[in-house]
Amino acid sequence: MDLLNAAMDVLRDVGYQDLSMDLVAARAHCSKATLYRLWSGKPQLVAAALYATRPAKVQEINTGTLRGDLLTVVELLDRQAEKDTALFAALSHAVLSDEELAAAVRTSLVTPWLADLSGVVDRAVERGELSARPAAADFLPELLLSVAITRPLIGGGLADADYLTGCIDHVLLPALRST
Repeated sequence: MDLLNAAMDVLRDVGYQDLSMDLVAARAHCSKATLYRLWSGKPQLVAAALYATRPAKVQEINTGTLRGDLLTVVELLDRQAEKDTALFAALSHAVLSDEELAAAVRTSLVTPWLADLSGVVDRAVERGELSARPAAADFLPELLLSVAITRPLIGGGLADADYLTGCIDHVLLPALRST
C-alpha cells in the first residue's frame, strides 16, 4: 500500500504526463525494478493506485435506505474533493490521449464504481423502495461524478456535501423514483 500511496502523491504533485516510475520509486524508497515486477507500466500502476486508495468501498454501504446510501457516497466524495477533484479532472483529459491508461482505469476503477453504485440501486429494489430497476440507474455513476468534477468550473468551488445532497434530493432521487 505504501507504493500505491507514493504513486498517488506523485500523481497529485506532477500530474499523469510527468509521472514516471523513477519518481514513484524515489518517493516510495524502492527500486524501479520493484515497481515493474508488480505493474507492467505507468498506466497499470496509476490504475492500481487509484483503486487501492479510494476512500471506501461503496459496495459495503447499506444504511437501509436509498437516500441514506447515496448520502454516504456523497460524504465520501466530499471528504476527497479537495484532494482529488483536480486529479480526476486531469486524469479525464489524460485518458483521452492514452488508450492504455483509459483501459487500465476503466478496468480497475470505473467498472467497480459502476457495479458499486448499481448495487446501491439494486439493494433499494430488494428492500422495496423502488418497484424495479429504473432506467435512470444507468446514468447515476456518471452524473454523480460529473457533478463533483465539474463543480469548480461551473460553480467556482468544490462540490461539497451540501451541494451534492441537493443533487441527490432534487435530481438523482426523483429520476430514480420515476418509472
